[in-house]
Amino acid sequence: MGFGQFLTEPEFKLIIVTHRDVFQNTAQENSRFGEQYAERSSVIRLDKDDMKKMGVKAGDLVVAKNASGRVVLKAESSTLEQSHPGTAFMINGPWANALVAADTGGTGVPAFKNIEVMLSRSKGEKVTSLAELI
Repeated sequence: MGFGQFLTEPEFKLIIVTHRDVFQNTAQENSRFGEQYAERSSVIRLDKDDMKKMGVKAGDLVVAKNASGRVVLKAESSTLEQSHPGTAFMINGPWANALVAADTGGTGVPAFKNIEVMLSRSKGEKVTSLAELI
């Protein structure tokens, strides 16, 4: 046993904004429980500078957690040209929904565009499966 197993990964505060994706919609039409849908929906897109600060590379697994839930996701670099530090993007789906607070602040609408999470690198975990979420 190495000493490193007792150290926790640094956590970074981020806001997740969810969105729709035409490719995910196509995968969902084929099979909502299929591998292609899961691969598209379990990704978090991060600002390039945030990725450097966190020591995360494209394809690495990260843990996103808050009071509502915890999911292991695949990190990818954002496709936006402009910098957006502190803001990440996820496609609408079960992985993002696991992090959405039930409290709507009296509006009746969940905060899909403003999900506060703490993000850290995963230590040997696999991407959260759809079966674990439902």
